[in-house]
Amino acid sequence: MRTRGQAAQVAAGEPLTEADRLALDRTIRIAEQSSRFEFSVYVGPAQGDDTRAWATRLHNRLVAPSRSVMVLVDPRRRVIEVVTGGDVRRHLSDGEVELAVLAMSSEFASGSLLAGLQRGITMLAEHARPQNTLHA
Repeated sequence: MRTRGQAAQVAAGEPLTEADRLALDRTIRIAEQSSRFEFSVYVGPAQGDDTRAWATRLHNRLVAPSRSVMVLVDPRRRVIEVVTGGDVRRHLSDGEVELAVLAMSSEFASGSLLAGLQRGITMLAEHARPQNTLHA
């Protein structure tokens, strides 16, 4: 399974608080319900020099990687990686991922890790949502 992603700058800051984690869990749950894909977030140090490879390894360990989106944020390196599975890529374009990464970067630069993650995940879910079709 091939994945794709984007890297961008992240402001180094404090890790998520317990309240932040609960708010992020709610955002993820809503995103999963609206898009029917699974979302995972990793905030912390990426192992090795290649953050993309680390994000891909994490993504491949998920229960259903073909139906999953992995958002990796390494605040120390100031990097964002988004990895999508094959099923997700049918609904989510590179441009849409780039827009979500840009939105996250903007929030991170202003010092809000939680707001950036919430905004990015919400955008990814909205763009990945399958089109409703009416059958006659």
